[in-house]
Amino acid sequence: MKNIQRHVRTMMVIVAGCIFSTYASAQENFVFWPNADYDPAIPTVEDVLGYPSGDRITWHRDAIRYFEALAEAAPERISVSRYAQSWEGRDLIYVVVTSAENMARIDDIKAGMQRLADPRQTTRAEAEEIIASQPAVTWLSYGVHGNEISSTDAAMLTAYHLLASRGDARVADIMRDTVVVLDPMQNPDGRDRFVHHFEMSEGIVADSNRISAGHDEPWPGGRTNHYLFDLNRDWFILTQPETRGRIRILQEWYPVAYVDAHEMGSDGTYYFAPEAVPYNPHLAADQRASLTLFGRNNARWFDTFGFDYFTREVYDALYPGYGASWPSYFGSIAMTYEQASSRGLVFRQYDGNDLTYRYTVRNHFVTSLGTAETVAVNREKFLTDFYDYQVSAIDEGESDRIRAYILPAQADQAAADKLAGLLVQQGVEVGRATSSFSACGQSYAAGSYVINTGQPAKRLIRTLLDPDVPLEEDFLEEQERRRAKNLPDEIYDVTAWSMPLMMNVRADTCNRAVSERLAVAGPELVQPGTVSGGSGSVAYLVPWGTAPAVRLLANALRQGLAVKSSDKPFTHLGKRYPSGTLIIDRADNPHNLSELVAELAALTGANAVAVDDSWVSDGPNFGSGNVVRFNSPNVAIAWDQPTSPYVAGNTRFVIERQFDFPVTTIRTARIASSDLSLYQVLILPETGRGQDYASVLGEPGIANLKDWVAKGGVLIGIGNANRFLADPNIDLLSIRREDAVVEGDEEKSNGGGGGDGDDESQEPTVPGSYVTEESEYRDLIRPEKGSPDSVAGVLVKADVDPDHWLGAGVASTLNVLVRGSDVYTPIRLDKGVNVARFRAADELLASGYLWDENRQQLAYKPFAVAQRSGRGYVIGFTQDPNVRAYLDGLNVIFMNAIFRGSAHARPVR
Repeated sequence: MKNIQRHVRTMMVIVAGCIFSTYASAQENFVFWPNADYDPAIPTVEDVLGYPSGDRITWHRDAIRYFEALAEAAPERISVSRYAQSWEGRDLIYVVVTSAENMARIDDIKAGMQRLADPRQTTRAEAEEIIASQPAVTWLSYGVHGNEISSTDAAMLTAYHLLASRGDARVADIMRDTVVVLDPMQNPDGRDRFVHHFEMSEGIVADSNRISAGHDEPWPGGRTNHYLFDLNRDWFILTQPETRGRIRILQEWYPVAYVDAHEMGSDGTYYFAPEAVPYNPHLAADQRASLTLFGRNNARWFDTFGFDYFTREVYDALYPGYGASWPSYFGSIAMTYEQASSRGLVFRQYDGNDLTYRYTVRNHFVTSLGTAETVAVNREKFLTDFYDYQVSAIDEGESDRIRAYILPAQADQAAADKLAGLLVQQGVEVGRATSSFSACGQSYAAGSYVINTGQPAKRLIRTLLDPDVPLEEDFLEEQERRRAKNLPDEIYDVTAWSMPLMMNVRADTCNRAVSERLAVAGPELVQPGTVSGGSGSVAYLVPWGTAPAVRLLANALRQGLAVKSSDKPFTHLGKRYPSGTLIIDRADNPHNLSELVAELAALTGANAVAVDDSWVSDGPNFGSGNVVRFNSPNVAIAWDQPTSPYVAGNTRFVIERQFDFPVTTIRTARIASSDLSLYQVLILPETGRGQDYASVLGEPGIANLKDWVAKGGVLIGIGNANRFLADPNIDLLSIRREDAVVEGDEEKSNGGGGGDGDDESQEPTVPGSYVTEESEYRDLIRPEKGSPDSVAGVLVKADVDPDHWLGAGVASTLNVLVRGSDVYTPIRLDKGVNVARFRAADELLASGYLWDENRQQLAYKPFAVAQRSGRGYVIGFTQDPNVRAYLDGLNVIFMNAIFRGSAHARPVR
């Protein structure tokens, strides 16, 4: 059966009354497993859906229909359960497949895994007794990226094979010694988006042409979910319903092995574990060693069938937010599998090979079975390792230099509350002090959170809360070597993700466990706010600077309440209020204002203070010119090309779902000819690779934007959108993007530089030179001009100007995720204000690995810039403040740009 997929012919298949193209092998029936003998009582995909496995790309609804048909045919061996619902209303399911004997005691099996997960409740002897009779749980997840299509159909085939096969000797062992859990479609919204586009593009022949419409997804593509999130980066921040449901259900089952089945570029082969370096240092040694067991077994089957594969390249195990990483931190062996994608029914690879959808489905099917087989063969070892993982985690947590993290009661208590709730949702034990206490020389108030590391989740705690997770030295040396040769680095994703830094939460460490009276903290992310003070006969004050205060403002404006805000701090009855504080006057609002404010506080988590007089002892009075009245701005965001789907979607999500304020999406090309006067705020997200706003908007669009801003609009640029705003030919923002600093150019001799200078370019030869040292050689081959080297993702510190309204209520220091190569000049004082600028080079880096040249060049450069333009404003964020919706510490400054920006603009009303 080797390579039989390479010789294909076209045939037709009728599905639901429609004729579609498909492919069949040179043989009449494509072979997924040799010499297979299947029970006819178990329905095939063709029996239920009308086409053989791999002949069509299955819709979400049809995949569920097939699994339900299997459950109806063999209810004693398979069950189907719903664990979440997508934003677009599609159910996410998991499917349990095991022997009838195991299914009859499935609750006991789950309870056994939960007992093994906590050695404080389960002795070694009790654990050994459980392990003796406990099947191990294997979790196979498919299709987290909606356009990585083959794995869902492979999941259907895997379930069928386990239920129906009578010729595969492994199946009986798998069904007896494991419980196989299939998560067949982690991203149904993205998948159906892809399938819809693909079927719209189909003709009478399945087209393998690389540039055919079926292989060229329109914006935003099917990779992401409804809000255009990469769900494979959401695992510890839990912003999306798909992820929250998955995290919850995994902690019921505790699989010993977890596979995340993906697709990669269409010209590749197949990738499986072991992962590439670097590994996260908080992984256990036996987890890394066990990866080889899975890799060797998969390799054995691929060798048998003649399939190509590779290991230990590209896909690393550093970042804990992958599906192939996060389960590791409760003790699972987590892995990524990657199949070259046909992105349709057939794709012509670079060497002329036609890669068929059936072939991609089969490869994932083979590794799915191989993974379950590996768990079955190593059942006792993996269960023992799982238990030992918890034991060693507790031991390490009780002996490491960090034995407790403490989140003190702090100014932004809502951020600390959210961080604690996110940890609890991920299985971390968090306590909350019921009274004040002292630890490691510090005093802490009641309400402080305590996370002792002597618990099974110790490794997760450290990888999420440590300020920095170091990379292996030899790996870094190799990256510097590659960079010196202008080779791309091998850093796959960000190198910084410390949750306290990203959320701007103070997190102290202590070298002893904290044993003071602690209440068990719950999973709630928002604590209800309160209203204190007097009767509110004059006004209600809401201190600014927290996400709940922003949510209260957004909801108040949507309800039509009149809200003001002070640009400067003030003191009222001895209490100091920060700049940005909301003032909700009773005289300007409905008679039931007290009830409305109380409801808003409870809903949003904001705390309000009722005041019975307006006298302030310091700072501006409530009627001062330094107090502005909010309007309820109509907010629009550029949508479709050239925007990056991630940045556009994440930004929209932050505004709509984290702050409850609606956003209008406008296709970017429509900006050129549309009446923008309906909107007070327009956001230009970062652009996708090779895309730019100027070519999409054209001269009419640029003119329309300039006119709209001049008349009072607030234009916000995110990330590399500032290339457009700062372009000298457009000049909406008076900053400029910098080239890389090239030291020593002024000392370079006329004979050096490789002969590319303007004066030399017309000459057939250049003056000769002696090169006596390697450093001189490196100077000669260095590019004369170019961008700074690209940064994978690090957290750096930025200082905030408190005197500008954009910085009102914002923390004095922010932690900004820097990615890419863009660096911008500061804006001059006569043009605007650098509201947030990066720190000095020696104080800049907060977490991660940053090239030294970038560290020096970023120093004192702007993160947030505000420039008055006519009656409006242009605001530039040189890095994306909404990345993956996990930079909560940047929420206030970004929402200031929207709400305070529109309040400070002066359109003719």
